[in-house]
Amino acid sequence: MLTIHKLLPQGQGLAKVLLQRAATVELDWDVRQKSRFAATDSQGRELAIFLPRGQAVRGGDVLVAEDGSLIRAIAAPQRVLKIPACATHGTAFDLMRAAYHLGNRHVPIELQPDHLKIEPDHVLADMLRSMHMTVVAADLPFEPEGGAYGGHVTNDGHSHHHGHGHSHDHDHAHPHAPQSADGDSCCGHAHAHPHAHGQGGCG
Repeated sequence: MLTIHKLLPQGQGLAKVLLQRAATVELDWDVRQKSRFAATDSQGRELAIFLPRGQAVRGGDVLVAEDGSLIRAIAAPQRVLKIPACATHGTAFDLMRAAYHLGNRHVPIELQPDHLKIEPDHVLADMLRSMHMTVVAADLPFEPEGGAYGGHVTNDGHSHHHGHGHSHDHDHAHPHAPQSADGDSCCGHAHAHPHAHGQGGCG
């Protein structure tokens, strides 16, 4: 068994050829957010990982074993909800508003320029649809922002500590918001709204 106490964020300082030759270990977010866990790498070797408490493993990070072995971490695909703004009626503001409301609930969120990702939650999915967001279940790597967890290392290799300001949520669920039993749907709005939802209505 290889014991690992060291992590190089995104393989920082290693030559490209060393990264290409390194063994790999594919892990989902539930495992990678832990400081201590066991795994098996692509060469069949058993790994015992003991990292500093609070340090998460991101896809692309390199674990360094006590014998000098390098193991590159890969973010395994897992079930997530992918949340872009409605292609027909949405705007970038919708995405920002959705991230705000999810953040108020301390939900792990992956932020991308054109979409968000969260772990499956049918209550949150319904809330997002009522905000005119598209919600699609998919199997994708999940790399939530690190600040929500008190300083986890993010993809750029830096530790971020974010404070949380709390305000009262006012989720304006539209009375005509469509429901979907399978958790996958577009916002589906093709009608005009009598009132604006931050971006000037959807219709």
